[in-house]
Amino acid sequence: MSQMEAFKGIDLYFIEFHKKFKKIFDAVDAHEEKMPGEWEDKLNSFQKMVVLKSIRADKITAAIQNFITEKIGKEFIEPPTFDLMACYNDSTNVSPLIFVLSAGTDPVSDFKKLADESGMNEKIDLVSLG
Repeated sequence: MSQMEAFKGIDLYFIEFHKKFKKIFDAVDAHEEKMPGEWEDKLNSFQKMVVLKSIRADKITAAIQNFITEKIGKEFIEPPTFDLMACYNDSTNVSPLIFVLSAGTDPVSDFKKLADESGMNEKIDLVSLG
C-alpha cells in the first residue's frame, strides 16, 4: 500500500503511531472512526476504505455502504419494498409466482394472508419444489 502515491509513508506512520490505529481496530463502529493524524485529510473516502480493509476487514461492508450513500445516494443500498399484491397482479397461469427462499424468509404466510384478505383462496395452489 505504501508504494502507491496516496499512501506514501503510511507504513512508517503506522509503525510509529500504531496505538492511534488501535482505536480503529478496537472500535465497534470501526468504519465510522476517523483516520489518525494527517491521514484523515490526506486520504479520500475510497482510500480510507483501503486502510480500513487492512485493519478491520469485517467492517468493509459497512464502509462500502457508507461510500455508496455518500457518492450516489442511500436509495442504492436500501432494498425496495416488496408489494406482494402487485406481484400477484402481474402473474398469470403461464407466468406464476415463484418464491426463491433464503434463510430467515417465509413468504408463504404472507401469501396465505393475502389470499385470505382478497378472497382468492380457491385460486391458489402451493407447490414445494424442495
